[in-house]
Amino acid sequence: MKNRIKKVLAVAMASCMTMAIFAGCGGSETATSSAGSTGSSDKKVLRVGMECTYAPFNWTQSSESTPDGGKAVKIYGQNTYAYGYDVMVAQKIAKELDMDVEIHKVEWDSIGLGLDSQEYDCIIAGMGKTAVRAKSYSFTEPYYYRDNCIVVRADSDIASVTGLSQLKGKNVKITTQLGTGWVDLLDQIPDGVLGSNYETTGEAFMAVSNGVADVVVIDVPTAESALLTNKDLKLIKLDENDTFKNDQEMTNVCIATRKNDTELRDKIQGAMDKIGWNDKTKMDELMEKAIAAQPAAN
Repeated sequence: MKNRIKKVLAVAMASCMTMAIFAGCGGSETATSSAGSTGSSDKKVLRVGMECTYAPFNWTQSSESTPDGGKAVKIYGQNTYAYGYDVMVAQKIAKELDMDVEIHKVEWDSIGLGLDSQEYDCIIAGMGKTAVRAKSYSFTEPYYYRDNCIVVRADSDIASVTGLSQLKGKNVKITTQLGTGWVDLLDQIPDGVLGSNYETTGEAFMAVSNGVADVVVIDVPTAESALLTNKDLKLIKLDENDTFKNDQEMTNVCIATRKNDTELRDKIQGAMDKIGWNDKTKMDELMEKAIAAQPAAN
């Protein structure tokens, strides 16, 4: 009889332990915050997705302090911090909305999936507003306007070109970052040979440095950032009469929300309007500040 009682008690204890484990995994402690929830400061939280590897728009650093006197934002679930133009803009918007910023680090090729699954509320990640993306997401007006360019090795025979037409007959191998609007611009390079595209812009620049590719199609701020640590590269700002055509989708950088979350989109846009974030001069000044603040520049 005693043995039976012991067995029943053991089973009951095991059941309680199992229930406790599952309660810990699925309980309220693991519930994710949203744009309508509150963080540790009792303010509502704006959860932002970005690569944190796309300087000068966003990058990862080891501490909160920055050369420009600002504060980097701790990356959600990590012991590192995010900073850069995108973080600075997110901070400005959140301040206007009286919210805290929460940065979620995510790989570029899955950044849309993370937004769809509600891991974060918006994307502020140097994303160009394209017709294809606009079918799936809602976008604000641009929070930055950028120019596209090409980057080559400084010692190559194409380092002196000033326009795309001058690449004709050279059969240069071209590359860019996967999943971006720059991919659609590659075929505008005359006689260009398509090489491999890469997960990050850093890998694309490295391909040119190593001679795996001859030309990277990219934007000017990202190229300027890369040249701080890649002295063997050269940025070529193309002549306005001999440059990419119909590339507006990669010059207008916007903030994305889920397609049906127009309320948050409009809320963010309202904050941008109140702080006057439609002034290209202000945008360029902040971008210069971001480039100077990145770790490679110090």
